[in-house]
Amino acid sequence: MDDKEKEKEKVKEKHADGTDVEEEEEDEEGNKRIVVLGPQVPLKEQLELDKDDESLRRWKEQLLGQVDTEQLGETAEPEVKVLNLTILSPGRPDLVLPIPFRADEKGYAFALKDGSPYSFRFSFIVSNNIVSGLKYTNTVWKTGVKVENQKMMLGTFSPQLEPYVYEGEEETTPAGIFARGSYSAKLKFVDDDGKCYLEMSYYFEIRKEWTAGTQ
Repeated sequence: MDDKEKEKEKVKEKHADGTDVEEEEEDEEGNKRIVVLGPQVPLKEQLELDKDDESLRRWKEQLLGQVDTEQLGETAEPEVKVLNLTILSPGRPDLVLPIPFRADEKGYAFALKDGSPYSFRFSFIVSNNIVSGLKYTNTVWKTGVKVENQKMMLGTFSPQLEPYVYEGEEETTPAGIFARGSYSAKLKFVDDDGKCYLEMSYYFEIRKEWTAGTQ
């Protein structure tokens, strides 16, 4: 094992111990090099550092917003709790679905009318620490064939008591007799580090008309 491989193994050992974080970056010539970052620190501890430095305190507030340190945990790991999904369609009442979804007697989480405009709105809470690069994917299948794979970057969020709200762009359900029927789907929320906060499979239906009682 050459010196470069030994150094890489050494870095990996530190990372496994939780004392350092390993990242790779390329220099101007395209050569990869290992950068060892410091250990991840709980946000509560970060906010308490240099708290008597007024300029640094204002900078942290500008970066993070007003974070209540009493609501922060002692762990360095962020937590994201997805509260609900709301289906919006012009001219119709909002359909709020708590997460995890509750299926109806046919096993469907919800039903949509074919050829109708709609959008999704998510509410979620971030706690403990900053979550970086939060994104969601929603993959849809019909009769075993993948028909949609939506990926959306939500952004980076600091902990707060009030839920964050994200509303997606308006889309239109497929129309016609062949578009109607049962669909399966998988919803997933992950961050830049690959940590998964929600992974949920569900079924929904596209119908000729809206479900009775929701018109």
